[in-house]
Amino acid sequence: MATVVVLGAGLGGVPMAYELRKKLGSEHKVLLVGATPYFEFTPSNPWIAVGWRTREQTRVDLKRPLDRKGVEFIAENAIAIDAPGRKLTLAGGRVIDYDYLVISTGPKLAFEEIPGLGPDGHTQSICTHAHAQQAWEAYERFLADPGPVIIGAAPAASCFGPAYEFATIVDADLRKRRLRDKVPMTYVTSEPYIGHLGLGGVGDSKGLMESELRQRHIKWITNAKITGAEAGSLKVEELDDDGKLRKQHELPFKYAMILPAFKGVDAVAAVPELCNPRGFVIVDEHQRSKKFPSIFSAGVCIAIPPVEPTPVPTGAPKTGFMIESMVSAIGENIAADIAGRPADAKATWNALCLADFGDSGAAFVAMPQIPPRNLTWAKEGYWVHLAKIAFEKYFLRKVRVGSITPVYEKYVLRMMGLHSLK
Repeated sequence: MATVVVLGAGLGGVPMAYELRKKLGSEHKVLLVGATPYFEFTPSNPWIAVGWRTREQTRVDLKRPLDRKGVEFIAENAIAIDAPGRKLTLAGGRVIDYDYLVISTGPKLAFEEIPGLGPDGHTQSICTHAHAQQAWEAYERFLADPGPVIIGAAPAASCFGPAYEFATIVDADLRKRRLRDKVPMTYVTSEPYIGHLGLGGVGDSKGLMESELRQRHIKWITNAKITGAEAGSLKVEELDDDGKLRKQHELPFKYAMILPAFKGVDAVAAVPELCNPRGFVIVDEHQRSKKFPSIFSAGVCIAIPPVEPTPVPTGAPKTGFMIESMVSAIGENIAADIAGRPADAKATWNALCLADFGDSGAAFVAMPQIPPRNLTWAKEGYWVHLAKIAFEKYFLRKVRVGSITPVYEKYVLRMMGLHSLK
């Protein structure tokens, strides 16, 4: 009998647990370890932060569906991994022996890299449900006394879609409240141009996103190196294309949301020879650790090099469709390894993003993620807004019944008229 432990109960970990339970015989044990009792649908966070959703509407209590599928669930933080000894230590002191470990923790949010950044400082975040709830509480106070808004992404950020979403959703919400005329908005980003997305652009994403921001009267600063946040003020160094200082800004704000850079979580980053210097797990083409054959990894926590060098560092995003393909490959590889067959399944690292703009949206596909590509595809319209709402409900329902993959292949791609990206 093999014991497979999945560390992390988010967009990668929960589908991974269900996938393993489906692929492995009942004689094998599947155990999921997550920091909270809930699965939280992270793509809903921009809506929570403007009061369009509540945390309760966008999360699932995991115990019942996991019990029903025969997956043991522990809602507790992991504090240490003994990779050579194949042991996982939890915060409460329990030590779990494993035959295989799948790391799908998501990131550590590196607010500390910029003084004053983050919910404990002077800016908001939408990276977690708790942060989005705090952002909503700050937004309610802002609505009573509106003024300048800054939204954007810090140096080395790798997930730009939610920042664009939040900027446009805030714009749409303020127009509904008849407050938009009182709120100057600026988008501040480490991207070298609007629509870069950490992907070197997707089709004409530059023109598409510039047009979107222009129509909404949102100014922007690119190649922006945020150096500090104070109460009501954001300090920014704007660089030129050669990485030299072009202009210094001290931008006033009444409300600011800045996405931070990501790092690996402490328990994972501390394992010698498992990770790169930022704490992301180094994996081969089969999602397997290059140092420890018993460890696999999927999602935001894996190491992917930037698509291209940029004047201000930017990271490569890991989208839901890409994570889904990683999960499928790992499930096949662990099942094969247990059976004594070659573990040679590979993920299709294609990028797919549904970006909601509050009253419209844009969909992007990059195949593969790193150029040159076989396919680039970008479309916009109100249908994307509706598609994201529908997908939220669909995904949460699949979590509740214990059947996740392949939701992007079966649902999102068909909705977009792209029946396959293989």
